[in-house]
Amino acid sequence: MQSNLRKKLIQLFTEADGEFISGQKISEELGCSRTAVWKHIEDLRKSGYELEAVRKLGYKMIKKPDKITEDEIRLGLKTKKMGQTIHFQDVVSSTQKIAHELANNGAPEGTIIVADKQTEGRGRMARAWHSPEGNGIWMSIILRPEIPVQKTPQLTLLAAVAIVQAIEEQTGIAAEIKWPNDILINGKKVVGILTELQAEADQVHSVIVGTGINVNQLAADFPEELQETATSLRLASGEKIDRAALVQTIMSTFEKRYEDYLAYGFEPIKLLWESYALTLNRELTARTLNGTFHGKALGIDEEGVLILETSDGIKKIYSADIDINPS
Repeated sequence: MQSNLRKKLIQLFTEADGEFISGQKISEELGCSRTAVWKHIEDLRKSGYELEAVRKLGYKMIKKPDKITEDEIRLGLKTKKMGQTIHFQDVVSSTQKIAHELANNGAPEGTIIVADKQTEGRGRMARAWHSPEGNGIWMSIILRPEIPVQKTPQLTLLAAVAIVQAIEEQTGIAAEIKWPNDILINGKKVVGILTELQAEADQVHSVIVGTGINVNQLAADFPEELQETATSLRLASGEKIDRAALVQTIMSTFEKRYEDYLAYGFEPIKLLWESYALTLNRELTARTLNGTFHGKALGIDEEGVLILETSDGIKKIYSADIDINPS
């Protein structure tokens, strides 16, 4: 099937929202014969779409396949900028690597790089991120904000807020944020965020926000060493999640928060972040390059830096591994 006809047919079914579409209407919209319509329908079925055909009523879509493709993300996407340019591949080494290349070559702001599987997924401090096929969202977003270089860490916190809001909107699950870049459900990690910068001393060229989201994994899908610390949206909700729909929702919430940030600064994001923060007013251990600190998390400052009240006074934590101490 020609890709543009396939897109148009999927879009027709998506817009019909479970209602029947007559074969005649599909024929007119696609500009092809009724026989060709039937062949296109059969091609969709072979791709995993469940379609019902009833005489005199036509066709309707019962179920989409659980795929995360450019078509599935684009159809139903309701943003002005975020996700409007999509680079999808089934398997990549790392979406961050591709995003850096695309950003260097002038990719527009809002471009997303999405893969069904990563072979070299990574988190902070070059740690590996388990990115199997068929279950997660492995994605990078290219941003080009006109902000001072020192303010770019705020975008990690913005991304965390947007993703927590999207998860709640899509699944009803109330997730929490662990400073600076982890999203947890019931104390187990479900999302990691990695923000990287392309900049000169006084100018930001691009910010690449990478996200790894455990969506439909079952417990046995995680490596043994992660089973105690990792979870997925499916494990938390008891239901399989439409990954493409979740990407769409993330794009919408991200765009709203990003527009707020550019218009009003960090304060609205800071307030939202603190409302979702797991670490606020908790006793923490922060392991930094300059030593390990113990204290109570008072919140974050106007730059997104963690404020820790220790026995030696207030410490500002710019980068650290955080453990929440037993209460």
